[in-house]
Amino acid sequence: MQMREVAERILLAQSLDEKLQLAPELGTGVSDDAPGRAILVPDSPGRPDELKIVAKGVRADFPGVNRLDEDRERGKMMHFLANHELLAAELMALVLLKFPDAPKEYRRGVYEAMREEQMHTLMYLRRMKDCGIAFGELPVNHYFWRLIAPMETPMDFVTRLNLTFEQANLDFSKHYAELFRQVGDTGTAAVLEKIYLDEIGHVGHGVKWFRKWKAEGETDWHAFKRSLTFPLAPAKAKGIAPFNAEGRRLAGFDEDFISHLEVCEQSRGRTPVVHWFNPNAESCVAAQAAGRAFAPNKIESALENDLELLALAWCRPDDVVLVRHQPSNTHLARLQQAGVKLPEILEIEQLADRKLGGLRPWAWSPDASATLQRFAGDVPENHPWAWRQADPALWLSKEVGGRLEKSLGLTDGCGEFCYNEETALAAVRARRAGGDVLLKAAHACSGRRHKRLPAGNSEDELLPWLKNTLAAHGGVVVEPWLNRVMDFSVLYEMKAGAHPQGDAAKHSPGRQATHADFIGMTQMENDDAGRFLGTRIDPKWASGIDPEVAEFLFREAKVTQWYREKIPMELPKLLSGYTGPVGVDAMVFRRADGSLGLRHIVELNVRMTMGRVAFEFYKKLSPGRAGTFRILRKSTLSEASLSRLCSQDIHNRTMVINDPITAQAFIAVWVPCD
Repeated sequence: MQMREVAERILLAQSLDEKLQLAPELGTGVSDDAPGRAILVPDSPGRPDELKIVAKGVRADFPGVNRLDEDRERGKMMHFLANHELLAAELMALVLLKFPDAPKEYRRGVYEAMREEQMHTLMYLRRMKDCGIAFGELPVNHYFWRLIAPMETPMDFVTRLNLTFEQANLDFSKHYAELFRQVGDTGTAAVLEKIYLDEIGHVGHGVKWFRKWKAEGETDWHAFKRSLTFPLAPAKAKGIAPFNAEGRRLAGFDEDFISHLEVCEQSRGRTPVVHWFNPNAESCVAAQAAGRAFAPNKIESALENDLELLALAWCRPDDVVLVRHQPSNTHLARLQQAGVKLPEILEIEQLADRKLGGLRPWAWSPDASATLQRFAGDVPENHPWAWRQADPALWLSKEVGGRLEKSLGLTDGCGEFCYNEETALAAVRARRAGGDVLLKAAHACSGRRHKRLPAGNSEDELLPWLKNTLAAHGGVVVEPWLNRVMDFSVLYEMKAGAHPQGDAAKHSPGRQATHADFIGMTQMENDDAGRFLGTRIDPKWASGIDPEVAEFLFREAKVTQWYREKIPMELPKLLSGYTGPVGVDAMVFRRADGSLGLRHIVELNVRMTMGRVAFEFYKKLSPGRAGTFRILRKSTLSEASLSRLCSQDIHNRTMVINDPITAQAFIAVWVPCD
């Protein structure tokens, strides 16, 4: 009997009995002397009517672990898996018929695996029958066929079936064998254990030929990544089960491949949103306003490169985070071990030809628009998170906060935005009687590019800074220096559509209606100069505040009314058509007479903020338990402190977000509170 005859029967027969008639073992009269001509790929394999696969095939419900003790639910799982095993046998038959000139040794390995896939299908059918389910009683899908049958070379088959779907089964079959044993179904457990051992051989056969056919000198991991096209991706080579490194070692994968795959993720259904960290948005706007190209300085470069993984806070596990430099597998594995569910992490050149669910940079500044424009066509135009031109420069300026103050009729501690030296000096003189004066560059952020002028100092010392800042930023804010007692941040998300409660804010013609959803409040930690150090999150915001301050805020300052009602009503008017995160920084200060005052709006940030980062980490890492997010300066850490962070000791509860070993200047940490 020719190998071709067996393959034709398994691929094309309409009868299930014919398809599953076990192929003769090699060495028992089966020959590959006449492989014949290559066939054209049929639209689908031959099947009886009840098992035909169609383009709109429906995946059978996959029962959860808590339902495995129910016969019918176990039968549904067997039905799902039996179809996969049958498809694998049919696809292996297709390989033998489509690539008659493939090496004889390779074809013999495929034939042996095809015979084992027939046996796997028969074993599942017996278990299904015991559970009261008939094959064909439930829908079957065409997923494997759709992705693998169009293969153009045997290498395609190796990477798609052996190294992707069969490799994923190394996780699934081993894990579920143990689960079935736990619920007392030793028969199904034995089937899965047998399949697991066979899959090691199938994957091993693929690894062997993959290495023969890949480019010389290329690592297994890079060759594997390069060989797959969307929707296939390396992450699909992992099952929805604990990662089984030992099974992969037995199949022949090297440690480099295993470590890369372990931390590799990709959406398994939901269209991913793409996130990009561009923390120098204000500097980029300032450069554009001054007519020059933005060139980050040393600190700005360190911010971009060190803190890219902050996007892990606000993204979902099935999203994509774009990075400038791929983080190490060792660090990503540590994050996984600490409970972080990783998204797909890609350098920008690696993301192409994907349907996307949105684009979410830190801020829609000119650099974000330019960087993400290549993906504009991958997101529907009417999507709230579609690509867009850079937001107005005003929205990334200190001026926008002043406009919000004016619209709300606020004056206590407020500043004046000045466009030239004359008005700035006049504003300084008007405020000097009250004490020190603080000046901020129009596009300053995180306490940088601020200038404090003590009451007794000459204006002359201010002039060089003022001239340079006006030239670089086009404006400054002049405000009184306040005796800070507490800084806090209020977080919102601007969304498309009128407010769900019916409050419709006016919006500009041609701009969509939006509303502001209140997200939460955080307590900020700043140094004496107002530079950001960290953010504390408490399950109940007021519980982490000094009692005197809390009483003032809730009884006298009416903080709830301001930040849950008044300010959300004004934001859609000021930020017409904007969708995305917004943060309002505020301050409690002490007056000369000892009483407390509220600076309602110190800054309005029309972008993601560190307060929002902290809030999202709180929800992911320690919901219901207070914690603090901090950004540490690497240069200020002692050798002992840095060593502890680098060791990532499991007894140390501090979660280190970015890799402290490769960080140039900044290390972000989450510290749960007692």
